[in-house]
Amino acid sequence: MRAVYLRELGSYFSSMIAYITVGLLLVVLSLILWVFPDFSILMSPFASVDTLFAIAPMIFIFLIPAFTMRSFAEEKQSATLEVLLTRPITSFQIVAGKYLATLTWLAIAIAPTIIYVISVYYLGSPKGNIDLGQIAASYFGLFLLGAVFCAIGIFASSQTSNQIVAFVGSVFFCFVLYYSFYFISKLASFQGSLDSIIESLGIDYHYHSISRGIIDTRDLAYFICLIGLCLAWTWAAISKRK
Repeated sequence: MRAVYLRELGSYFSSMIAYITVGLLLVVLSLILWVFPDFSILMSPFASVDTLFAIAPMIFIFLIPAFTMRSFAEEKQSATLEVLLTRPITSFQIVAGKYLATLTWLAIAIAPTIIYVISVYYLGSPKGNIDLGQIAASYFGLFLLGAVFCAIGIFASSQTSNQIVAFVGSVFFCFVLYYSFYFISKLASFQGSLDSIIESLGIDYHYHSISRGIIDTRDLAYFICLIGLCLAWTWAAISKRK
């Protein structure tokens, strides 16, 4: 698994894909948080980075699939997956190695955004007038959200040899799992009876719960189960080829 992890991580940073995706994330967030007046921190009467955690999921829905679409699709297209499967390594180790490499990229992509927190910390009046505990919980929730999207992206990539198809499929599943349950719960036919249950099936419900600074075991279990399901389906797809 370590060999697959290092191979995958090396392929990310030996090409431009890792640098482009991380740079794009930082540029978009910087424009939203500091330039656009409707969202700018400088225009807010409060020292807060809540906008960062509100906007990031929408960016992740498109950015993470663009990064993960090549995970297995490119291997299939270039016929290197068959070579990899003949090595003395299990299908689970292949999936786990690739997934851990995407998580490493995710952590590297999120880490530079801490500079926004430092900036707001010093811009506050008085200095340091921000809730660091809530921000830490929000970062944890953001990483879990990205981890789920990475698992979905790898699963979508394992189902096809076309990277565009993998990207579109991954965006679709990420969008549906994040937004659709909230909108379905607002339908009049579910109000007052099943609305809270349906809403709790969506990723956004658990993400916002953690972002409020409350780390509940039910939210952790939800993210872990969703990641486990996606990786299990990916493992099953790769095992069939082996």
